[in-house]
Formats: sequence, C-alpha cells, structure tokens
Amino acid sequence: MRDNKYFQMGLTAFAAAAAILLFYDTLFGGKAILALAAAMGPILMGAFIAYMLAPMVNFFERHLFPLQPGRERRRSAAAAVRTAGILLSWLVICFFFYLLASVLLPELYKSVLQLIDNADNYYRTISGWVIHLLETNPAVADWVAQQMASYFQDIDKWLTSGVLPQLQTVMSTVSGGVLSLLNFLKNLLVGLIVSIYLLATKERCAAYGRKLACALFSRENVRWVLRGAAKADQIFSGFVRGKLLDSIIIGILCFVCCSILKFPYTPLVSVIVGITNIIPFFGPFLGAIPSTFLILLVSPMKALYFVIFVLALQQLDGNVIGPKILGDKTGLSSLWVIIAILVGGSFFGIIGMFFGVPVCACLHCAVNFFLDAALRKKGLPEDPAAYFARPTDGENWEGPPEARHR
Repeated sequence: MRDNKYFQMGLTAFAAAAAILLFYDTLFGGKAILALAAAMGPILMGAFIAYMLAPMVNFFERHLFPLQPGRERRRSAAAAVRTAGILLSWLVICFFFYLLASVLLPELYKSVLQLIDNADNYYRTISGWVIHLLETNPAVADWVAQQMASYFQDIDKWLTSGVLPQLQTVMSTVSGGVLSLLNFLKNLLVGLIVSIYLLATKERCAAYGRKLACALFSRENVRWVLRGAAKADQIFSGFVRGKLLDSIIIGILCFVCCSILKFPYTPLVSVIVGITNIIPFFGPFLGAIPSTFLILLVSPMKALYFVIFVLALQQLDGNVIGPKILGDKTGLSSLWVIIAILVGGSFFGIIGMFFGVPVCACLHCAVNFFLDAALRKKGLPEDPAAYFARPTDGENWEGPPEARHR
C-alpha cells in the first residue's frame, strides 16, 4: 500500500512537470524545450566524460592504492585516494593528447598544406580526365552541355537578383558557425568541471539512483529495474568504450602501414579512417572513399593498393581486433545493426549512427525479456528454434511441438 502511494506521488509529479512544460512550450513556440536542452547540454557532456573515465579511475584506485581485505578506508583517506585517481586519469588523458598534438598534428598540418599547394595540379588533372571523357563520348558531352546551360541560367538569375543578400547569408552562416564553436568550447569546459564532480561522487550518485528506483517501484519490480539498468550499462560501456579503443587502434595501424607503404597524405588519411571507423558497418566505406580519391589524384596505382590495404585492414578489424575488444556486447544481428544505424542517423546524424546501435541493443534485450516472460507464463519454449516449423495450408497451428505434448 505504501509502495503504491509513493508510485502515485512520483507519477503525479512527473505528469505535473510534463503538463507545465507542455503549457510553456505551447505559449512560447518551442523555446522552452530548446532552452532546457541548451541548459542540459554541458551537464550531459560532463556525465558522458565521467562515464568514460570511471573505469580508469577505478583502475588507479584498485591497483595503485590497494585496500587490505576486510578493511575499509576512512573518509579522509578515501577522499585522498579518489582525488589521486581522478588526477592520474586526467594526466593520462592530457599525455595522450600531448602525443597526438606533438606527433600527428604537425604531420597533418603538412598534409593539408601539401593538398592546398597541389590544388592547381589536381584541377588540371581532373579537367584532363573530364575533357578526355567528353571527347571520347559525344552523347555524354551533349548531356553535359545541356546541364551546363541550365546551370548558367541559374547563375545569371542569382547574379541579377542581387549578390548582397547572398553575401549577408554567407556572413551570417560563418558568424553562426564561429558562435557555435565558442559555445561548444564553453560547454566542454563546463562539462569537464561537471565530470570531475561526478567522478568524485559517483557512488553517491549511484546510491541516489537506486533510492529513486526503490521509491518509484514496488519491491518485486525494483529488482528487475536495477537488473535492466545494469544490463544497459554493460551494453553501453562495452560498446562505446570498446568502439573508441578499436578506432584508435585502427587509426594507428593505418598510420604505420601507410607510412611503410609510402602512401601520400598518410596522416590525413589515417585520421579520416580512424574517425569514420567509429561508425559501425558503414564507417570503413565512408572513410575509404575520400581517402582513395585523395591518393588517386597523386597516383592511380597507389590508390588501387590503398583500396586493397583498407579491405585487408577491415577484415583484420572485423575478424580479430573487433571481436577481441567488443566481443558480443550488443547481441544484434547484422540486419538490426544496419537498421539501428539508418534510423539513428536519420534522426540525430553522425551521433545517432554511433549511439543507435547500443540503444537498439538495449531495446532488443528488453523486448526479448518480456517475450520470454510471457512465453514462460503460457508454458511455451523460449528458444526461437522451436518455432521454425510452419503449418501447412489449412492446418491449425497449435504452437511448437514441445507445447503440444504438455
């Protein structure tokens, strides 16, 4: 009775807050939701940073400051150990970024300068390819001439309508991009501060989460809620941290191998391949296409060798490195991975393509849990193999063979 009372109170509070937000959003045309999202952005960023660094902090506390079995640290000693763990974790992160800035960024800067310096030669090369294609294919030349005529008409309309409004649009876009970058840096700084506080009080935050679950749910259901939260944490932590580590390894391997094979723009290509590898399934192709085009402008034969190398590298990642790091964290088939990437990307872009897979894995796990519970109540088997048999035309199917004999 008391649990139902707390549940009703929590449900009433949630409904009241939702009604207030809906009323405010209706009056001010969506500004309330946008303002709430902007305010929660640094907090969510800090929570994500703390979530990623928590295993490192635990590692330093467990191995560098070991605790004797059967004893507990005093509050002052525990605070000192936690401070040391957080400090060492950030020192490791700063050292990693220092290596990245001192080794990779200068080479990346040289590659970008080389690409800009050779832009004229690349333009002549591409124009030569196009001219040769048009001279050898008159039908293609006629189609291109028609398209160019329509483009010239559009350009003439654009020029006659006034260039000044377009320049104002461009300037506003550039200034908006600069402001967005400054806002992101501000949110990142606030997020770093929030992450330190969350890491320092992560046990207390977890305790408040369990307290909230116990207050909102009954004794019978709170155990399943906590088990579901632990399963979601296992899926997210395993996939996100594992995928980031896998992408770093792939980027380093690409840099080393491309340096040995003397491919052009090695640092730039390695960064592209490493970053796009974060996206499951489609990432290797998204990174290989622009990288191959850059190398193709220098040497078509080396571009062919690069394609073969990327295919071999992705086979190594998919069959050796990825399974060793990720294992079967998601439990999704290839079809569901593709669906999760497409749906997540359509709603939230690149971030949705990355986080769509663990979210889909959590939903898949929850649906399977409820399906298995419903089947157990009906006395039916939970193994999908028991449902492979299909009824013939006109036959009434009464369930799997195991259930017919019960």
